[in-house]
Amino acid sequence: MKAQAVALAGPGIGWHLAVEGPHGGQPVLVAGSPLARARGALVLAHGRGASALDILDLGAALAPPGWALVAPQAAGGTWYPNRFLAPLAANEPWLSSALAALAEILAVLGEGGLPPERIALAGFSQGACLALERAARTPRRYAALLAFSGALVGPPDTPRPAPPGSLAGTPALVAGVERDPHVPGPHLRAAAEHLAALGARVELRLTPGSTHAVRPPDLAAAREILKSF
Repeated sequence: MKAQAVALAGPGIGWHLAVEGPHGGQPVLVAGSPLARARGALVLAHGRGASALDILDLGAALAPPGWALVAPQAAGGTWYPNRFLAPLAANEPWLSSALAALAEILAVLGEGGLPPERIALAGFSQGACLALERAARTPRRYAALLAFSGALVGPPDTPRPAPPGSLAGTPALVAGVERDPHVPGPHLRAAAEHLAALGARVELRLTPGSTHAVRPPDLAAAREILKSF
């Protein structure tokens, strides 16, 4: 089955994921500017226990006028079952299915006339981890990478061979708090360093505290990045 997007002002179901594994058949919600006329697209991955509809609220607070919002739904509200620090094999086949979902969305948007350099990947918590992992595994120029309380997936000693390609100056925001109980500050620093090594222009925003949430100043920083696109 080949995925095909539907032009919707939304929010509504644009299509259902054609990927294999746990996330196959899940809906992809589309809102904002119709895809055929959009200046850019903000692809949003929700956190554990949340939904595509939830993360669209974040997208509405971020996207400039004329942008489409695209948010896939994870099976059971979870992209992968264990912590982001678990061995990669412990989160399979969910992780591979989730990464394939983002790849499918990029392909569908590309077929509709939106190349990666007009697409921003964003997410919160588990969704931010997923977005960063997708970008790190397949680096290319994106409109932006916006990760709220997210890091790369896998233990700190996970081998990360240099993939072909580069993030080529992609503006990337990695934002969170130092004592986040789910994604602590050191892991955000490591993610920011890895993205920079892949060619991104990284803004790391780490503030004191232990609240696992998107902070208003970080939202404002993300809006500035998208506004300059």
